[in-house]
Amino acid sequence: MKLYTKIGDGGETALFDGTKVPKCDPRVIAYGEIDELNAFLGLALACGIEEDLSALVLQIQRDLFAVGARLADPRDPSRNRAKKTTIGELEVRRLEEAIDRYEAELSPLQSFLLPGGSQTAAAFHIARSVCRRAERNIVAIGSGSVHPEVLKYVNRLSDLLFVLARVTNCRCEILEQKW
Repeated sequence: MKLYTKIGDGGETALFDGTKVPKCDPRVIAYGEIDELNAFLGLALACGIEEDLSALVLQIQRDLFAVGARLADPRDPSRNRAKKTTIGELEVRRLEEAIDRYEAELSPLQSFLLPGGSQTAAAFHIARSVCRRAERNIVAIGSGSVHPEVLKYVNRLSDLLFVLARVTNCRCEILEQKW
């Protein structure tokens, strides 16, 4: 099978159910941003992170493929899907537990922080902002068209990415820049 199909040469793509839509369709934009987010997480990994964070980020990258699959499927969001594309309460809870675990390493926030610090932390900050953009575009698809756990997952993920940026800087002994 060739990598190129020429199907998208006219500016359209097919969703999972075969429906052809313009590449500017809200679903395509949303899952494209999830793909961009996943790439920035790959950048964070390439910058070098500790093993515990690496394992977490790799799991998140796998989850993001499932999120993208859910977004690319316009069929009834409550419909059962393949296990591999499940994003539910368990995955949301996993993010919440990670937020709590890593936040315990940090001093409480006293002010807004400027994004930056180490290269890895900066990559996490970029990923966080892409995650927020993806979240806004998932909302634009419409609440009845996306499984609610997908939106919860993306919302928690942006919080976790902020915490991971802070933890990375803390572990590298890089002072956070306050606004």
